[in-house]
Amino acid sequence: MEPVSEATETATVRSRKAQKKQQKISEDFSSKQRSTSMETGVNERHQQTSDEPEKSSNAKEIKPKDSSDRNVTFEEVNDRFSFSIRLEFNAATVGLFLLSFLTRFYRIAHPRGVVFDEIHFGKFVSLYLKNTFYFDQHPPLGKLLIAGAAGAVGYSGSFEFPKIGSEYDASVPILALRFVPALCGSLLAPVVYAILRQVKLGQGVSILGGLLIILDNALLTHSRFILMESMLLFFAALGILTVLRFLQAEPFTVRWWTLGTIASASLTAAVCVKFVGFYSYLLAMYIMGRHIWMELPDRRKSNAYLFLKVIAKAVLILSVSFAVYVGCFYVHFATLYKAGPHDNVMTSAFQASLEGGLASITKGQPLRVQHGSQITLKHTHGRVCWLHSHTHVYPIKYKDGRGSSHQQQVTCYGFKDVNNWWIVKRPNKDTLMVDDEPDYIEHGDVIQLVHGVTSRALNSHDVASPMSPLCQEVSCYIDYNISMPANLLWRVELLNGKESKNKWHAITSQIRLVHVNTTAALKYTGEQLPDWGFNQFEVAADRRQQTIDTIWNVEEHRYTQHKDKKDVLSNLLTTEMIPTEPTKVSFWDKFSELQLKMLLHADKLESHMYSSEPHEWPLMDKGIAYWIAGESNAQVHLLGNLVIWYSATMAILMYVGFLVFYLIRRRREVYDLDPIEWDRFRLGGEIFLAGYLIHYLPYYFVERTLFLYNYLPALLFKVMLLCFVIDHCQLALRKFVKQPMLVVGIFRAIVIAWFAGVLYFFQRYSVLSYGTTALSADDVLELRLKDTWDLIVHKP
Repeated sequence: MEPVSEATETATVRSRKAQKKQQKISEDFSSKQRSTSMETGVNERHQQTSDEPEKSSNAKEIKPKDSSDRNVTFEEVNDRFSFSIRLEFNAATVGLFLLSFLTRFYRIAHPRGVVFDEIHFGKFVSLYLKNTFYFDQHPPLGKLLIAGAAGAVGYSGSFEFPKIGSEYDASVPILALRFVPALCGSLLAPVVYAILRQVKLGQGVSILGGLLIILDNALLTHSRFILMESMLLFFAALGILTVLRFLQAEPFTVRWWTLGTIASASLTAAVCVKFVGFYSYLLAMYIMGRHIWMELPDRRKSNAYLFLKVIAKAVLILSVSFAVYVGCFYVHFATLYKAGPHDNVMTSAFQASLEGGLASITKGQPLRVQHGSQITLKHTHGRVCWLHSHTHVYPIKYKDGRGSSHQQQVTCYGFKDVNNWWIVKRPNKDTLMVDDEPDYIEHGDVIQLVHGVTSRALNSHDVASPMSPLCQEVSCYIDYNISMPANLLWRVELLNGKESKNKWHAITSQIRLVHVNTTAALKYTGEQLPDWGFNQFEVAADRRQQTIDTIWNVEEHRYTQHKDKKDVLSNLLTTEMIPTEPTKVSFWDKFSELQLKMLLHADKLESHMYSSEPHEWPLMDKGIAYWIAGESNAQVHLLGNLVIWYSATMAILMYVGFLVFYLIRRRREVYDLDPIEWDRFRLGGEIFLAGYLIHYLPYYFVERTLFLYNYLPALLFKVMLLCFVIDHCQLALRKFVKQPMLVVGIFRAIVIAWFAGVLYFFQRYSVLSYGTTALSADDVLELRLKDTWDLIVHKP
C-alpha cells in the first residue's frame, strides 16, 4: 500500500502545479480581455457593445472543471505550431450583404447595350480572351478579374464594343462580364460596417453606415456595369479594415502575420485596379505610422522589440505588395503574347517580342547598323513617332516675330512614311553604299544622317526652335545660305551598350544623338507644329541631354544596295540577321518599360460635356450620362444620393467645428472629453477625415479631364465620417445637455426622418441607376433638381 500512497501524493502535487499554471494562464487571458483597443488606447469598458457578453461567456467556457480538462487546455494554448481559422458572421453582416446583393444584381443584364466606359474595359476584356496585347494607363487587375469570369463561361471575346449604346449580341455573357464589379459592390457595405465596428461605433450607427453605402445611387450605378470603381473601393476598404485588425493583433503570432498579409495584398490590389488606389495605400501607411508613434512612450517595451516590430512590419508589407503587384503584371504579359492595335505605343524591342508583331515586319533585316545602313528612327519613350523630313522649309518669320533659318523642316511624324528613312554615313566617305568590308557603327562614333528622299543631311545650329525657343532648331541643311555653315556631325551614344557590347543594333539599342558642334541632343519636344508644319511634332536639339525625350532606336533597317554589290549584300545578310523568331525580351524589361509608358501616357482627353471640376463634386453639381434607350427616355445617369452627399459634406464641417471647439477649450485647460473619449474622437478624424482629404485634394492638381466618378473613393470615407459624427453627437448630447434622454430621443427622431429622406431619394432616382423605366419628357424634367444636371430628353 505504501507505493500507492506515494503515487497518489505525486499525482496530487503535479495536479496542484498544473492548476497553478492554468490559473496564471486564465489570469493572463482575462487581462488581455481587458486590454485597450487596437491603436488608440480606447478602453473597452467605455463602450457598452454587444461583444462584451460574448467575451464574458467565452472566459467562463475556458475555465477548466477538473485536472484533466486543465491539461488539455494547457496543451492547446502552448502549441505554437497550430492555428485556427475562424469565420464570424452575424445578422447585420449577412443582412447588409444580401440587401446589397439584391440591389446590385437586380436586372443586371439590362441594358443589353454598351454603357459608358464599357466601350473601353469591354474591349480590354475581349483582347485578354484573344491573347492580344493592349495598352492602358492603369494596371490590369480589374480587367483580368472580369476576363477570368467571362472566360470561365466560355466567352471568346468576339464582340468589338464599337460604340456606347451598341446592342450586345447573343454570344456576349452580360451577367459574367458584370458579375465581378457587382459582387465587389455587394461586399462593400458589410466591409464598411466592419470598419465602423472596428473603431468602436455602436452597432446601430454601423448598420446605418452599411445602409448608406447600399442606398447611394452613384455607388449602385458603378457596381452594375463593366467598370473599375466598385473593385477599387472594395479592395481599398478591405485593406483599411484588415490594417486596423492587424494593429490590434498580438505581434508575431500567426494571426498577426495573416492579417498583415491580407492587408498588404488588399491595398496593393486596389493599386492594381487603378493607380488612385495608392491614396488608400498611403492612408494605411499613415495609420500604421501613427500606431508606431503612439507606442514609443511605452517604456515597458524595449528599443530592440520596437525596432524589430517596425522592421517586421515593413518587410511584410513591402514584400507582399511587391509580390502582388509584380505577379499581376506577370499574368498580364503571359496572357497577352500576340501583337495588337496598341503595341506601337511600346518600344520596337517590345513589339518584336510579340507573336505576329514587329518581328514579322523586320524579319530578314540586318541586325548591326553600319555605314550605308538605311534606317527609321523611332522615338523610344512617350508619343509614338518617327524622325521625319520633307521638302518644305521653316517659315522666314514666326507669329511672334522671330526669324528661322528657312531651311528644310525636320519633324516627328506619327505614321510610317517613306520620308521617315535616313541613311547612316561616315563623315569621311563620299559614297552611301555599304562597303565590301562591313564598317559597323559603335558607341561614341561620329556620323551623319542623310535624308533618304531629299538627300539632305541632318543639321542643327544656334537658331531658336520654332515652338521651344530654349532649344536649337533642327533642320536638313540647304547650302543656299553661305552665312550659315553646315553643322552635320552627330555622335552616337548607346544607352544600353552593355547588352550589345557597345555595337549599334537595330530594334534593341537605345541611342542618343549628340550634336558635335553644340553638344545638344536630338529631342522630341512634344510640341505640335502649326499648319505650316502640317501639325506634326517638333524636333529640336537640347543641351539638357539627360531626358527620356532624347532617346531613339532604329526600328526598320536595310543596307543601301548597289547594282554590282549583290554578292556583298548577300554575304552581309547571312552573317547577322534579326532572328526569325520573336525577339526575346525579359519579363523585367517588359515590366519596367510598361511602368514608364503608363506614367508617360497619361490620359489627356479634350474637354468633355460631362466632365466636371473637383469643387463641383461635394454638392454634386454635375452628373454623367452613361446610356439612353433608343425608343424612350429611359437612361442610366450617374448621380449620387443627394441627401447623403449633402449630409456628409455637412458632417465634414461639423467634425472640423467640434475639433476646433475642443482644441480651444483644451488650450484653456477645460477638458470636455476624458482621455479615452478624446483619443476616440481623434481616431475618427485621423482615419475618416484624413482618408477623405487624401482621396480628394490631389485632384485639384491634376491636369486632365475629370469626372464625377473620380470622387467616389473620397465619398466612401466621407460617408463613414458622417456616421462617426452622428455617433459623436449622441455622446455630446448625453454629456452636455440637461435631460439627455429627451434630447437624444429628439435627435434620433431627426435621424430617422433624415434616413426616410435617404430612402425616398434612392427610390425616386433609382430609375437613373437601373435604366429600366421608360420616362416621358416631363418625368425627366421633374428629376432635374439642378440646372446643371444634363439629363437627356430625346423623346416627347
